[in-house]
Amino acid sequence: MRYLRRRTSGGPRWIGSAAAVAAAAVALTACGGGNAATGTSGTSSSGSGTTKTTGTVRVALILKDFTNPYFISMENSAKADAAKLGVKLTVSAGSSDGDTTTQITAIDNAIAAGDAGIIITPNGNAVNPSLDQAKSHHLLVIALDTVPTPPSTADLTYATNNFEAGQLIGQYGAKRLNGKAADVAMLDLSNTQVVSVDTSRDHGFLTGMGIPVGNQNLNGDEPKSGSYKGQLGGSGSYKIACQLPTQGAVPGGQTAMEQCLSKDPNINVVYAINEPAAEGAGAALKAAHKTGVLVLAIDGGCADIPYLQSGEMTATSGQFPGKMAALGVSAINTLAKTGQKPAATPGLGFYNTGTELYTDSPIAGVTSETTTQEAGVCWKA
Repeated sequence: MRYLRRRTSGGPRWIGSAAAVAAAAVALTACGGGNAATGTSGTSSSGSGTTKTTGTVRVALILKDFTNPYFISMENSAKADAAKLGVKLTVSAGSSDGDTTTQITAIDNAIAAGDAGIIITPNGNAVNPSLDQAKSHHLLVIALDTVPTPPSTADLTYATNNFEAGQLIGQYGAKRLNGKAADVAMLDLSNTQVVSVDTSRDHGFLTGMGIPVGNQNLNGDEPKSGSYKGQLGGSGSYKIACQLPTQGAVPGGQTAMEQCLSKDPNINVVYAINEPAAEGAGAALKAAHKTGVLVLAIDGGCADIPYLQSGEMTATSGQFPGKMAALGVSAINTLAKTGQKPAATPGLGFYNTGTELYTDSPIAGVTSETTTQEAGVCWKA
């Protein structure tokens, strides 16, 4: 999940459309029952009774908004893959994050047009009845970035394993501390609602550090002090100095970090829900003349390469929104053409699009890539 931030320059966006097609092909399994919407001007029937298309496949991509670079990267990659496959792609978005009304209209339009499928980053559960209606009309519904609630709202979700993303930076942090006491600031998304991406990343980080999470369904229930034992090495004492919401934004990250420092000026590890929150934390640390603090985040946007290079951010777990969208286009096209439906990654309720640890301060025993390598795969608007 990515939240609105300022625009900055960076390396090229994810461009692996060919890889996306190959990956989607690997994930395909036979569709069990029901016909897909034709989404085309011509159809033929297989022996199993599954309708297959012979003409142009039509797909609707419905984003949260057209302003966030994270979702713009999805649009760019989906368009590139659609052009390669000969898919007719219609793109729409809410007026802002949370605008479900516009998304519902777009879903209705896709149903009326007889599209083969819908790819959506839902703005909220209010779209669920419309997505259920789309499925009843045999459109394949694919969610991106975050598994919907309930997961069955979509036929499949292409997303980052957010627990794993948090785990990577936690493992790195523990190993990097090399036995030093960990004085930790937890900069989460929210403290007023439970969001799956928030708890998954938070708990992944704690697990990678070797700190018990407490309640598996909530943030903030871990023991506030004790001993950590990193999964890849590094052990010592720890305390959770503070745990505050940031709304996943630069201002929220800065304000939260300022409050944490006023409570405990000796913080030496910062976990941030995403890179904008980490940037805000870095600004607060810089203003307070604090150096040597590990600032650990999740996202993998090109815009954050300068922060990793300067050391204001120490490491980040990169995700691939463009890959999510391109895989969605490929999956719907394959279903329409062959009758084969995409499958989740074994053991997960979604298709894991992967994550990589990026840092310019690598540590032996922790797999990572440099910002030079990141520049070839990172995402931007």
